[in-house]
Amino acid sequence: MEREKLGSRLGFILLSAGCAIGIGNVWKFPYITGQNGGAIFVLVYIACLILLGLPVMSMEFAMGRGAQKSPVKMYQELEPKGSKWHIHGYLAMAGNIILLMCYCTIAGWMIQYCMDTAAGKFAGLDAAAVGNMFGAMTQNTGAMVFYTIATVALATIVCSFSLQGGLERVTKWMMLALLSIMVVLAINSCLLDGAAEGLSFYLKPNPAAVAEIGLGNVIVAAMNQSFFSLSLGIGSMAIFGSYLKKDRSLMGEAVNVICLDTFVALTAGLIIFPACSAFGVQAEAGPPLVFITLPNIFNNMAGGRLWGCLFFLFMSFAALSTVFAVFENIVACVRDLTNWERKKASWICGICLMVLCMPCVLGFTVLSHVQILGLSIMDFEDFLVSNILLPVGSLVFAIFCVCRYGWGWKNYTAEANTGSGLKVQGWMRWYMTWVVPVIITFIFVYGLYNFFK
Repeated sequence: MEREKLGSRLGFILLSAGCAIGIGNVWKFPYITGQNGGAIFVLVYIACLILLGLPVMSMEFAMGRGAQKSPVKMYQELEPKGSKWHIHGYLAMAGNIILLMCYCTIAGWMIQYCMDTAAGKFAGLDAAAVGNMFGAMTQNTGAMVFYTIATVALATIVCSFSLQGGLERVTKWMMLALLSIMVVLAINSCLLDGAAEGLSFYLKPNPAAVAEIGLGNVIVAAMNQSFFSLSLGIGSMAIFGSYLKKDRSLMGEAVNVICLDTFVALTAGLIIFPACSAFGVQAEAGPPLVFITLPNIFNNMAGGRLWGCLFFLFMSFAALSTVFAVFENIVACVRDLTNWERKKASWICGICLMVLCMPCVLGFTVLSHVQILGLSIMDFEDFLVSNILLPVGSLVFAIFCVCRYGWGWKNYTAEANTGSGLKVQGWMRWYMTWVVPVIITFIFVYGLYNFFK
């Protein structure tokens, strides 16, 4: 089966960034920043992206392009004969499936909020009533099922077309629209009366705030956020490396993707923090910041219905860009395992995913009594991916690319440095062999310790 290729470098960058850009960038990043002192956290976060995210992303890209296979088959092309590295390929495929089992539900929430805002359902409601709307949405099983299935159906339709004619074309327009809407919303937020305090918190370092929280806690939070915001560890980036031509080096392409991902996260902060200070909202409010607090903000803004609709449209685009990219990864894995045509694989995967999403959806109503390790079904699925599969997978990728019993440093750098652009340098070997795995291991152990504590 001939390997499909992306039509342009821009398509590769937008697809890879679209996979990384998601709810973590536009929802979690602002409130994590709010909880960890603002501007200093942002600086540490950017440093972690460069020191940790960049090398691991270049490794994923290199493995995908070197093998020309999906994650479930790429190890077989690269590993020494008789080794067992390929077991991780199946875990990576499982990670993509589990991720979408809960992510499609959240994407459905975003689409429903966009539709409800456009229909004026939040108009005239006070804070308590808006809060009740979110609770009512999660208790409306029929609506939750509908929007989750609609999300999976959109991914199925997009990925059933050719790579260039379906996923690449749709994601290009969706990502460009997302970036445009974000810039407009950021400008609007920064021009609000009372926005200056929020901008100062976000952009002006405040050592006193960090001292109160603890610098160690800020660093750990920044490492976690930078690591998970890039969706590294389950082959979500490797698949797009397999679709990439060999005319560009991969460290340079990883820089481009991370820059775009970071731009979205930072712009989300420019939307959230000025608006929060303008309307007296606590920036560290967490999940309610999007689903409960922001509709109240839009209710008190001139043209709030329009701005609210645009905000949740951009949230929907952010969520769907990840859904489409991860679904493509699942389809590619199934095609490598079965040799099915793209359309058949897409529809069978779509139907199966619709069924697999139902426990998460029903976990808010008829299955709300089900608890795993004290977590709801959605929270447990998120825990499996975020706290186990992503860090462990990234650790496996890192060791595989530098260890002589894996792919090895020479093979990794030969692939990563093919083409023009930024190269992996020889002096990076010690850092990527010893420091990167230690940092990833620390994040993994700390995450488990923090959870079970």
